[in-house]
Amino acid sequence: MQLHRRFVLSGMSFLSMATVLALPFSPAVNPAGAADKIRIGFLLKTMQEERYQRDKAAFLARAKALGAEVIFDSANNDEQTQLAAFENMLSQGARVIVLQPVNTGTAGSMVTSAHKANVKVVGYDAMLVNGPLDAMVMQDSWAVGKLQAEAMVAWLKAKNGSVNGSVKGNVALIRGQPGDSNANAMSSGVLEVLKANPDLRLVADQSHEGWLPDKAMATMENLLTKFGNRIDAVICNNSGMARGVIAALDAQGLASAEKVFVAGSDADFVNIQYVAQGKEAAEIWKKIAPLAETAVEVAVTLAQNPDKDPSALLKADRVINNGAVDVPTIVTPVVLVDRQNLDSTIIAEGFYTHQQVYGK
Repeated sequence: MQLHRRFVLSGMSFLSMATVLALPFSPAVNPAGAADKIRIGFLLKTMQEERYQRDKAAFLARAKALGAEVIFDSANNDEQTQLAAFENMLSQGARVIVLQPVNTGTAGSMVTSAHKANVKVVGYDAMLVNGPLDAMVMQDSWAVGKLQAEAMVAWLKAKNGSVNGSVKGNVALIRGQPGDSNANAMSSGVLEVLKANPDLRLVADQSHEGWLPDKAMATMENLLTKFGNRIDAVICNNSGMARGVIAALDAQGLASAEKVFVAGSDADFVNIQYVAQGKEAAEIWKKIAPLAETAVEVAVTLAQNPDKDPSALLKADRVINNGAVDVPTIVTPVVLVDRQNLDSTIIAEGFYTHQQVYGK
C-alpha cells in the first residue's frame, strides 16, 4: 500500500491539492473464469459530451479483457434517472458499481444503499461528498484549472506585456454544475493563480446547470454587453461550455485566440479543431483510457476481494477525506494542449488524426 498524501474534500471543494503525477496502477487483477464471472456496473452522469463515448468504449474493452461483465447506463444529468439506474444495477447483481455522480452532494445515499447490499462503489471522475465511498479514480481536477490559468497568464504577458511581472485583464470563470465537487476543484486551481496575480480582475464566476453550452453562451453574451466587449480571458470547466463562449465571441468578431483567451477542458473534437484554427487558446486533454481502464481494474480487484479493505488492496496516490470517510484515490494525468504542442500530444498519441484535426 502506498498512500502518499491525505487531502480533505469539504464544503464541496478541494481545500488543498498539490499536483501529483499518477503512479502506474498495477493491482493483482485475475481474469475472471466462466464460473466466477464478475458483474460490475458503470454509471455515467451523461453522454452529453463527446468524451463519454471514449470513456464507455475504453471501460468496456478493459472489462472484456479481464473477463468481467458490465452493466452500463447514463443518466442524462438527471438525479432521479441516475438513482433508478443505480438501483437497477443492484437488482441485476452488480458486485461493484463505478459511479460518476450527477449530484456530488447527494449521491452518498446511493453508496449507503449499495453497502446494505454488500456492494462496493468506486467513484469515477467526480468525487461525491458525505458518503462512504470505497475508492476513487479521477483525473487531477485541481491541476486542470491551474494549467488553464497559468497558460492564460502567459498569454496575457505575451499580448499586453507586464509591469514587474504583473499582468492585468478582465477574466471570466465559467463553472459547470452548481455545487459539483469536480467543477469546484477545477475552479480552485484557477482561483489560486488569480490570487497570485492580484491585478487580474475576476469579472464573473458563474456556475451553469447541466454544464450546458447554451447557458455558457448566454453568460458570455451578457458579459460582453456589460463590459463593452472588454473581456480578456475566459476559463471554462469543460469543452462544451467553451464552445458556447466561443459562439458568443464569434457573434462579436472576437472568436480568435489573438483577441480573447479561451480555455476548455475535455479536448472534444470541435474544440481541438478550434485550437488548430486559432479560435481557442487551449484545451485540457484528460487522457480517457488510463482513467477508464484503471477504474475497471479497481472494480475487478474489489469484486475479487469482497472482504478486504480497499485501502489495503489499492496503490493510491492520495487519500481524500470526502466529509464522511478517507477515500483511497488514484489520480490520472492531464495535459495542456495549445497550438504549439497539438501535433506532439493529441495527434502523436493517436487521440485524433492529423486529417481529422486539420482536414488535410
